[in-house]
Amino acid sequence: MAEDAAKPSSSTWVVTLGATVEYGPSYEGSKHYTFGALPSFDFHRLGEATEYSAPDDNFDYTLFDFHGLEIGPVVGLRDDRFDLNNLQLRSQRRVRWNFDAGGFAQYWLMQNQLRFRTEVRQSLWGGDGLVGDLALDWFQPVGDKWLLSAGPRLSLANSIYMRSNFGISAGQAARNGHVSAFDAGAGVKSVGFTVAATYTISPEWSVQVYEKYNRLVGDAADSPITSKFGSPDQNIIGFTLNRTFNVNF
Repeated sequence: MAEDAAKPSSSTWVVTLGATVEYGPSYEGSKHYTFGALPSFDFHRLGEATEYSAPDDNFDYTLFDFHGLEIGPVVGLRDDRFDLNNLQLRSQRRVRWNFDAGGFAQYWLMQNQLRFRTEVRQSLWGGDGLVGDLALDWFQPVGDKWLLSAGPRLSLANSIYMRSNFGISAGQAARNGHVSAFDAGAGVKSVGFTVAATYTISPEWSVQVYEKYNRLVGDAADSPITSKFGSPDQNIIGFTLNRTFNVNF
């Protein structure tokens, strides 16, 4: 009987698929806003304790757990960006959606309440560079249906990422004639916060609304792409519908 009771937890996986609609800047640094859609995915073994997560967590899998310090791979979806050859910065794009991958580490300072998390991710193609994100989140259940979360954010990027997204070459500046060349260097690119509210409709369905605000700083804010054509204030509002089901192997 003990073996029968243990079997479902080892052969059954709980899978959650989500569909998200966001309203936010059309590219990083833009002052124009558009709608976008994103998928989400999560899974864990039946019987394992479910950890809370923030809406800007990327897809990860814990390979090592050292006394509560979780470490493993992470995969994210990187937004497309504008065409640097069109410095009027309307709607043309040069790079489409991209995936990035790397590693994550997180530690619960207070179990399922206060969490520190960091991700470091490199673009898989397109030469879009490396980013590192740091987050601190407080999670607060309200009754049996609601989960609230909030916390600050800090994002860094290497020189390749900064030049790709905020730099202007001498050739691009010459073709435009109204903007100077700008060499964007590595460093902190934004600070901000994320807040979210999740409502559990049933064991199978849940919905989440969230807001992510980031303030571009340093070269990301000083670049003409942001200061002349865009805005350092980056605000994203999102809505996610989740469906959870069991998969047996």
